[in-house]
Amino acid sequence: MQNIGLTPILFLSCGLFFIGIYGFLTRRNMITMLMAIELILNSVNINFVAFNKFLFADKLDGVFFTLFVITIAAAEAAVAIAIIINLYRSYRSIDVDDADTMKF
Repeated sequence: MQNIGLTPILFLSCGLFFIGIYGFLTRRNMITMLMAIELILNSVNINFVAFNKFLFADKLDGVFFTLFVITIAAAEAAVAIAIIINLYRSYRSIDVDDADTMKF
């Protein structure tokens, strides 16, 4: 069985990160922006686990940080979806460009 080095894992993480940044900056739909933020957080999780495996194999600090980030991301997604549903019920749109016409 062949071990994968650190470099391909970091390229994967970098690719996910920049896909997330691109999705966040170019999309106007709040759901798509939320998915882009999740991609960014998952790329950070991959970095935590990869550096933990290759630099500190005897410790589990990277895994614990990853579990913490996953927990925070789940809470963030639940709150964001609740806010998006509330905005859709009130204004019939989840487009970010329509936010200037919404009166809070």
